[in-house]
Amino acid sequence: MGLKFEYDNIPAVKTTAGFVKGYRYDDIYTFKGIPYAYADRFQMPTDPKSWEGVLDTTSYGRVAPLMVPDNPKGEMLVPHMYWPEDEHCQYINVWTNNLDSNAKKPVLVWIHGGGYFAGSSIEQLAYDGANMSKHGDVVVVSLNHRLNILGFMDLSPFGEKYENSANAGLADIVAALKWINENIDQFGGDPENVTLFGQSGGGMKIGALMQIPSAKGLFHKGIIMSGVAGDFMKPCEGGDGRAIVTAMLEELQIPVSEVEKIETVPYQRLVGAYLKVVQDVAKTGAYVGNNPMINDYFLGEAQMTGFSEQAKNTPLMVGTVFGEFNSFAPSQINKYELSEEQMIEMIKERFQDKTSEIVEAFKQAYPDKKIIDVLSLDMVFRPLSKHLVNAKSQYSEAPTYTYVFSLDFPCYHGKPAWHCADIPFVFHNIDKVPVANIEGVSEELQDNMFKAIIEFAKTGNPNHEGIPQWNACTPADESTMIFDKTCEVRHNFDDEILRVVKEALPELTLETILATMGDEVQH
Repeated sequence: MGLKFEYDNIPAVKTTAGFVKGYRYDDIYTFKGIPYAYADRFQMPTDPKSWEGVLDTTSYGRVAPLMVPDNPKGEMLVPHMYWPEDEHCQYINVWTNNLDSNAKKPVLVWIHGGGYFAGSSIEQLAYDGANMSKHGDVVVVSLNHRLNILGFMDLSPFGEKYENSANAGLADIVAALKWINENIDQFGGDPENVTLFGQSGGGMKIGALMQIPSAKGLFHKGIIMSGVAGDFMKPCEGGDGRAIVTAMLEELQIPVSEVEKIETVPYQRLVGAYLKVVQDVAKTGAYVGNNPMINDYFLGEAQMTGFSEQAKNTPLMVGTVFGEFNSFAPSQINKYELSEEQMIEMIKERFQDKTSEIVEAFKQAYPDKKIIDVLSLDMVFRPLSKHLVNAKSQYSEAPTYTYVFSLDFPCYHGKPAWHCADIPFVFHNIDKVPVANIEGVSEELQDNMFKAIIEFAKTGNPNHEGIPQWNACTPADESTMIFDKTCEVRHNFDDEILRVVKEALPELTLETILATMGDEVQH
């Protein structure tokens, strides 16, 4: 039986701004590029401009401009799609199997990665929501929002119209959630059952949204994938954008008295001015943008500034992958052909006299892995995630679950899971990422992980018949699901290996890791 495509005969859907029409393929209705808001540069978003007639929504909307052009490498590991850019990028995409306003399907809202400065809702092929909607019987939404200096630059000292410009990108997401709350029932979704899920920078934004009072009630659960913020993405506390904006204005030859002219400077010229002055301003310790600012709008990361009532009451799933930044791994060496003695000699090159202690701790944490994989072990997102999980589990208002995705892939002689490697499994999209396919392994793993995501979105509990019992974490018991060839739950399993590696390499930070990665860096 062939797959059926429909366009002419499907109904238009009414939204608060006007009617939209997408297409239906393989029983899934797809709507691309629906405007959810409008914003002038450096200003807060407003409702989208309404339109007459029916808006064709069969093409994705523009994505936020990048400060630095994408470098399309690593396509085998993370297949990408590139799209036209525009700072008016407030567009939303919807996948659904039902247009009945009474269907009340769970809604999953994807927040893309790329820190606060890059990425888009469609940049990775695995972000497509059709399979998730089809196999999970849910409504899937993704969105674009302002990034980098367009979304996170404080101009509030220069006029009331720029109030909260430092958090404009987060305000866009809140506007999108408001649109979802008002419209998603027309797409078969339940506005009272909305789960945010996001990876890397997308996870950071979910952490931020839990701490934004104006987002209260607009979502109900969160899934943070490889995206707990720490000091390396610490929001600005105190200070303002006076120094950086003044320096930019001077570089652009715009008098401070005519600051509004900065709204119409071509984007690339604006970026050029920013990049020319930012290092000198940063040396003074002043705010330089590209991150949100803690204020009355955004209260700061919960585990760092205190949990809001919204954060306490949000069921949370927090996960990472085994080798987030695994450039330390000798990927051209076949670990399956090395003896343990050879591996130990290679490990000694990095850990010196701590090698024996580290090897023993690694064997206890990951008994099924080759010991050489300790060189790939994530020392950024996993410790930060554990910090959040421990802090959140102190509160009994809502459960907190955690996982590690630790699959070895069929490339580079068993490369351990890297940053973004879990995304196709979460979306039920391993068919779109060839390297994610291992005969006899990937389909079952995808099924187990996907069902956990869907059950969590439906009920706040990820358990299903395909996986062992997975309990929520408590302060004394970090119950961690290991998603791998065999799924298992382990308890406080990696405390010791993380401790001894950090003790051996106290200088290890995200900055030192990224400095070794070069072109491998994706997000």
